[in-house]
Amino acid sequence: MGLTNKVPEKDVQQTFNKIAGNYDKLNSIMSLGTHQKWRQKATAKIVVNPSKILDLCCGTADWTIMLARRYQHADIIGADFSSEMLKIAQQKVGASQLTNITLENGDAMNLRYPDNSFDVVTIGFGLRNVPDANKVLQEIYRILKPGGQLICLEAFKVETPVIKLGWKVYFNRLMPLMGKVFAKSPSEYKYLDDSVNKFVSIKQLAEMMNAAGFKNIEVDDLMFKAAAIHSAFK
Repeated sequence: MGLTNKVPEKDVQQTFNKIAGNYDKLNSIMSLGTHQKWRQKATAKIVVNPSKILDLCCGTADWTIMLARRYQHADIIGADFSSEMLKIAQQKVGASQLTNITLENGDAMNLRYPDNSFDVVTIGFGLRNVPDANKVLQEIYRILKPGGQLICLEAFKVETPVIKLGWKVYFNRLMPLMGKVFAKSPSEYKYLDDSVNKFVSIKQLAEMMNAAGFKNIEVDDLMFKAAAIHSAFK
């Protein structure tokens, strides 16, 4: 399989730097206000007792902070390639007063961590934005400890006919409008729409995980398959 996102990585990075200040608001709009509940469900899928967790493509650190609160005995690293997103993440981490979080700038396709470093790797709404999701899955597999767990939360193109029509109107008509209202940047918001529509399917992602070596892959659909949680083990 070739690139899973054909938009150049620098362009994607620039997009997220531009919308960083409105990203949390946008996430609520895109998920119809359910993204935090989705993260809670995804966190509940963790069955190992982690001492070290990597939240990859952490964005503004919502999931990083949630993980740090639940696993206060564990070291939590949040990594992202957008410096502007990390600035907001740092503000939120500081406000949380949690002391077990480290934020780092990093490339998901070329992680700097040694083999067998983490008990859990989470990635939320980030896999579709990298050029090569297969490479990211390989890197995650490499840095996970044997028996370690991957939890992926991602949005997907809706295929159910009736739901698909409503979703198409919502994204194609309303999302660009939201871009104008919130950031005067409809092109960046259109990218987020396209990134969902052009990404692989829920089934294909499970197959990609299997090809990367992951076992015991479980999928939990969310909101009529507009999103899904993939859980897998090394």
